[in-house]
Amino acid sequence: MSRLTLTPLTRLLAGALVLAAVLLGPAAPRAFAADLVDRYAVEGSLAPDGTLSVQATISFDGAAPASLVQRFATTRQILGDREYVYRVSEVKATVGGQALNPSVSDDGRYTTVTLPTQGAAEPVVLSYVVHGAATAEPTGETTVAWRLLQGLSLPVKEFTATVQVPTMIESVQCEAGPPASPGVCSFWGGGTHDHPNPTFNDGPRGAGEIVEAVMRFPAGAITANGQLRDLWTLGRAFSTEPAPLGLALALLALGGLAFWALHRRIGRDAVTAGDPTLIADFHPVGDGEAEFRVRNGIRPGQVGTLVDERVDPVDVTATLLDLAVRGHLRIEELPKSSTYAEGQWTFTRRLGGDELRPYESTLLDAVAPSDGKPMAVSELPAAIGAVIGDVQDQLYDDVVALGWFARRPDQTRNSWFRIGFGLFVAAVVVTVVLAAFTSFGLLGLALVAVSLLVVFLGQEMPARTSQGVALLGGLGLLRAQLLGHPTDQMPKGRELAELSEVLPYAVVLGGSERWLKALVDADEDPDADSTDLDWYHGPADWHLSDLPASLSRLVTTIQGKLFAR
Repeated sequence: MSRLTLTPLTRLLAGALVLAAVLLGPAAPRAFAADLVDRYAVEGSLAPDGTLSVQATISFDGAAPASLVQRFATTRQILGDREYVYRVSEVKATVGGQALNPSVSDDGRYTTVTLPTQGAAEPVVLSYVVHGAATAEPTGETTVAWRLLQGLSLPVKEFTATVQVPTMIESVQCEAGPPASPGVCSFWGGGTHDHPNPTFNDGPRGAGEIVEAVMRFPAGAITANGQLRDLWTLGRAFSTEPAPLGLALALLALGGLAFWALHRRIGRDAVTAGDPTLIADFHPVGDGEAEFRVRNGIRPGQVGTLVDERVDPVDVTATLLDLAVRGHLRIEELPKSSTYAEGQWTFTRRLGGDELRPYESTLLDAVAPSDGKPMAVSELPAAIGAVIGDVQDQLYDDVVALGWFARRPDQTRNSWFRIGFGLFVAAVVVTVVLAAFTSFGLLGLALVAVSLLVVFLGQEMPARTSQGVALLGGLGLLRAQLLGHPTDQMPKGRELAELSEVLPYAVVLGGSERWLKALVDADEDPDADSTDLDWYHGPADWHLSDLPASLSRLVTTIQGKLFAR
């Protein structure tokens, strides 16, 4: 038996013929998954208790897709800060009578149903029950509204629906289109004696678009089962309805009255029927002459603390001037290096002739050390920065020791600040809780206002004793004298010394300008006055007429350097 031998050319031609047969031969038919729902037909049934049963038959235009998703909105916001809440239950799906296993998920806003439709040769039947679609109208009627088509993942060519109702309806409407701005359906009808069950037709509709049936029933015909849920909004949290607004105003009034009563009880100065206590006056010493006399050694720093219940820069500055006038300190103004240069002064320690209070001794040691070496004003921040707090503490202790306050004013203010701040923190927490879970946020704001009242008005709680009140009355009389007493009645030959004694008290109580002018007027010659004042020396060409400007610059410089910390 002979064997057929194929040449290479023959084999190449045979391969080409086989390939051509494959390419040109009849092709097997291919199936494409549908990208459109051909018909979405709904049969609904409304029960007297307001529950709505829905059965949707879904036919595809071609082979069924691998899956079909429909998302049902379970909330719907209405005008204001409330929303309706729906519940979709008993979700089932079949194909040709065979059950599918749909995946159902709920995130609180939507119930999402995913249907495994791969290979479905017949229409898919989806059924479910809706609770909450029946809502009561103010007139007593019941409106049933539900989007029979919504949230479908494919567009729909034709939509039809019929709803079986247990009683006659008053009206029927149909809306279709995008969820945010639907229009009207193509056709709807029913609700008559001949055709009591409403019907709805529409299409085509895009993926995710809706068709909503709205039916209204007479009062008592259908039980309303709609559930309203309040939404959190700023307006609701801080509602101005009568109840929360009234309670907030009442709490604000009661809090204010309570603090006012507390202030009158423990924060008001003692009531005294005694005469004012004078600390200084102008004592007549001759015809048309009077000298300034201080009683009981009351110092300007103590006076300022009694007046405003605080140790402030004015009190410390007046104390420095008083120490200089009393001979414990000399202030010397140095010549300027140029016309526009900053002024410079030095403080030099002197022996003095009277006893120092503790706060005076601490302040003097800081600004003018006992070694006698002059200290420039520019050195004050480094020298006194750590001491000024001690000076303030000692001055507060001093006014308590003198019996003018029962407790240090700064400690009283600090205590009330801590109380007020604690109340403020608690009020803020209460406000957050009330605003988050109720509509009584205004009540929390009232608490915040009361706590701030305690924080700020608590600074006025320091109270003077009867002795302090009597002395305060005397300071009022002294202030009147400083503002009105003639400045040209000082004893002859001692004008500069007497006027200088008045100056620190006038700095604290007022009237310093007129007493400085009196010092200027006391200069009756054209000669320079660089050393005419025992407590203040100036450059060689300095005159008493320069004193007001010099002291003004000095006070501004001292306060800026001492308290810019």
